Amino acid sequence: MGNQSLCPRFEKAFQLLGKRWVGVIIRVLSDGPMRFNEMAERIPHISQKVLSERLKELEDQGILVREVYPESPVRIEYRLTEKGEAIKPVLDEVQSWADKWVALESE
Repeated sequence: MGNQSLCPRFEKAFQLLGKRWVGVIIRVLSDGPMRFNEMAERIPHISQKVLSERLKELEDQGILVREVYPESPVRIEYRLTEKGEAIKPVLDEVQSWADKWVALESE
């Protein structure tokens, strides 16, 4: 078998989903379309630079779309695509696992 990966699709998925903040961003967007500043407010401790980078990565992967509304002032919203919506049950399972097995420092 050599250096071949055991499951390249699984590995690639975790390379994306395992990046810091990605799961949280998807979780926040599962509540519906949202503007950049709304997301920044709902995700404490994320820098605007990192949020912007992660949104671009998720857009490039087809997990979310950036929609520009030609209003005055221009309104930009992010929303999950069908591909992004399909991740929600997986994140729900991760949340259930975390609730049972992951201890917080304050506990």
